[in-house]
Amino acid sequence: MKILITSQVYYPERFSVNEVAEGLLRLGHEVEVITGKPNCGFDKKLEEYKNVKEEIINGVKVHRVNLHARKRGKLSIIFNYLSFHRTSKRFVRRFKKEFDVVLSFSISPVISIACANLYAKKHKVPHVLFCQDLWPESTVVTGTFKMNSLPYKILYKWSKALYEKTDKIIVSSPSFVDYFKNVLHVEKPFVYINQPILKSKRSEKPIEYKNKYNIVYAGNIGKIQLLDELLNAMKILKGKDIMLHISGMGSELEHIKHRIEEEKLSDVVTYHGALPIEKAEAYFYNADALVVSLSSKGSVGKTIPNKVNQYMSYGRPILGVLTGDGKDLLSKANGSMFSSENPQEIASIIEKIVSLDEETKLEMGNNNKKYFDENLTATKISYLIEEELIEAIK
Repeated sequence: MKILITSQVYYPERFSVNEVAEGLLRLGHEVEVITGKPNCGFDKKLEEYKNVKEEIINGVKVHRVNLHARKRGKLSIIFNYLSFHRTSKRFVRRFKKEFDVVLSFSISPVISIACANLYAKKHKVPHVLFCQDLWPESTVVTGTFKMNSLPYKILYKWSKALYEKTDKIIVSSPSFVDYFKNVLHVEKPFVYINQPILKSKRSEKPIEYKNKYNIVYAGNIGKIQLLDELLNAMKILKGKDIMLHISGMGSELEHIKHRIEEEKLSDVVTYHGALPIEKAEAYFYNADALVVSLSSKGSVGKTIPNKVNQYMSYGRPILGVLTGDGKDLLSKANGSMFSSENPQEIASIIEKIVSLDEETKLEMGNNNKKYFDENLTATKISYLIEEELIEAIK
């Protein structure tokens, strides 16, 4: 197959679209990507990409369009989204190469798939969407817009129209289907395929911890990741020689750092910075547990955070402060312990999981790794996506 992928982000930005593109290439398909100039997570467009319009990355031909760099602040993010929407559609209007199918990635925002809709209509080929984020629901959960506000209503109609122009929707969580049918009232062929994890470029030497017990949270530090609840739980555990190690970035980072300092939590919580996966994973190998937490509010709270898959690949016990699809997936692997969002209960489960004997922790970790190897590898996911693309063409 000749496959055109559209995504606002691509390598060197670290997202699962990179793994899918290269996975499909390894299966023998011709793959090209339309994306933006790298900026997400860098607070600027990378200088070395200033004049880059095309490049080959690990065999994948990548077409770069210009866009407004994503920096901190709501206005900058809006400009970033709208600029890719405009420049990617402009590129597609001039792009004459023929493909058998177009595969779009809706990581955030959904308006980034407009260029895929345009290409599919212009060239009369099927458009398969890999949906990894729900719009406009995500704007409500993150506090960007209030439900039933004018901006929300505009985004609702816009999102619905974009989704309806696709031919098939791959969802990264089963509960996405409920949102599409019951909230957006969109009826399409839906297929559930988990998103692949980010591959590490190299292995760092595992961290040797100073504390007796150590739990690790790595990833987005936003409103829905329950970092406040985790900090409140650690306050309860003061004096227990248990350390919560946090790495990542997000809208709540300054608030969390302020709390650690003002409430004198440095004896139970350490923030290590916004680490790349290669450095973050060094904290995983010897941890007593890896923490995945997600607010149960709204449709997003029912989904599978990508760190669930990531964590399972490291073969460690997992502390799950979540409900819905994420909890269901971890339960199947049988290598986790769960808590509600109540800090007192989180503290109690932390105590319980760190006090397990090493043989039990090893068994839990092995269960997670076994489930990952059998169901969630990039190769397995690439095969599943390949099947859906072939079916769409037929």
